[in-house]
Amino acid sequence: MSEHIIDGHCLCGNCRFELTGPHLWVGHCHCESCRRATASPFTTWVGHKDGKWRWTGNEPVTYQSSPGAERGFCGTCGTPMFYRTDRYPGETHFYAALLRAGADVQPTDHYHSAEQVPWVELSDRLPRRH
Repeated sequence: MSEHIIDGHCLCGNCRFELTGPHLWVGHCHCESCRRATASPFTTWVGHKDGKWRWTGNEPVTYQSSPGAERGFCGTCGTPMFYRTDRYPGETHFYAALLRAGADVQPTDHYHSAEQVPWVELSDRLPRRH
């Protein structure tokens, strides 16, 4: 039996990737850094084990957003693609919104909820992590 594979891509389609097997975690992040990187009130991440994903199109351009942290984006259309940090070795975080429509992802937590913008009201009852 083959492992489950889901794919995703940027707005223009140049940067593409596949995730194989189960995710490490799926959650919403409210930190200021993620908000600024996406120009949105929060973003939803899929944490995936390194070695269980691959680029199937152009590789993203990278930017060191803080010491020990790297963000990737499409060099053509600018779509944010991933986040990696020394704090979580062996995993890469992909934006859930880039996955094929209908991909089976279910957030389980809110992270950095102390930084949530006050004008967003969420009632999903997921645990809030500070």
